[in-house]
Amino acid sequence: MTVATKRLRACLALAAVVAATLTGCSTTESGSTTTADGLTKVRLQLQWFKQGQFAGYLAAVEKGFYKEQGLSVEILDGGTDIVPQTVLAQGQADYAVAWVPKALASREAGAGITDVAQIFQRSGTKQVSFKGESITGPAALRGKTVGNWGYGNEFELFAGMTKAGLDPAKDVKLVQQQFDMNAFLSKDIAAAQAMSYNEYAQVLETKNPATGNLYSPSDFNLIDWNDQGVAMLQDAIWANTAKLGDSKYQDQTVKFIAASLKGWAYCRDHVDECRDITVKAGSTLGASHQQWQINEVNKLIWPSPNGIGMVDKAAWDRTVKIAKETKNQDGATVLRKDPDTGAYTNEYVTKALDLLKNSGIEVTGTGYQPIQVTLTEGGK
Repeated sequence: MTVATKRLRACLALAAVVAATLTGCSTTESGSTTTADGLTKVRLQLQWFKQGQFAGYLAAVEKGFYKEQGLSVEILDGGTDIVPQTVLAQGQADYAVAWVPKALASREAGAGITDVAQIFQRSGTKQVSFKGESITGPAALRGKTVGNWGYGNEFELFAGMTKAGLDPAKDVKLVQQQFDMNAFLSKDIAAAQAMSYNEYAQVLETKNPATGNLYSPSDFNLIDWNDQGVAMLQDAIWANTAKLGDSKYQDQTVKFIAASLKGWAYCRDHVDECRDITVKAGSTLGASHQQWQINEVNKLIWPSPNGIGMVDKAAWDRTVKIAKETKNQDGATVLRKDPDTGAYTNEYVTKALDLLKNSGIEVTGTGYQPIQVTLTEGGK
């Protein structure tokens, strides 16, 4: 290390101390900061803007679950230009929410991240079509105009078509789909990609010009990739791999997971309150849309027979297999090789679940039943 480098690092360290002093925080030995009342400051990076998809974390803040664990959590909005796992790997956040295949691609490229809690146990990705298209399964996509977002969101679709005997490069007309349903509703796309908790709701919040009433589920066919055996794991909590070597970060991780899971259990049992918490947190989408979204996300989480957040090895292996073997229209795969054994661990979520069970929190969702949600025009 050169003298100049040493001086630069010393200056940066001094600046960090000065900044911490000015903001009323102190720097802990593990590099995190504490508030004036002794709570450890933690930053969680989302993969999209605040919405019902992240209601459990928002509830954990609002209901004081993080505070119970000695944490003060700041939730950072995501967006089209934010890659949460990169933010985490670069030290700009302490934890991140990201889809497993995308995060594994970043890990293969050198990002030091580890899946420490698998929140979504099922995939929320669908392919939606009007009933008149008669698309009841992947094989019926042959000759159709098929939309997908790309950016790593397309691999369940391509795996499903391949499994059904279609060549995605020849047997369908692929269309780059925007992150909305406008092209689908105008029938420029026959089968569009949609998340069960978001874009599909947007369709159902739209008036059918033929009737003047909102569209209903009976107007559409859905391809569910869970039913087709090509579902990939999605939202998970990722931690910094290198920092997991620090006992204080390990302890913090257990506490963070425990409070987050408690938030999700709360939203399982209090959908309407979590709807209001989400809207209050600054979501740009309306109350009925958020209620729908939380209800649909709950279906992806519950039941969790092994406990919410546990990584199911069979689902993990299926995700990796699809990520390695399925090619998109450019001939690219998500992964080139198997991730190493440090890519996920159930160590911390197991400890977190023990904390919750010892405090009487039901963590499997046995007997869970979704509620009925009535959508309004525009999701208001």
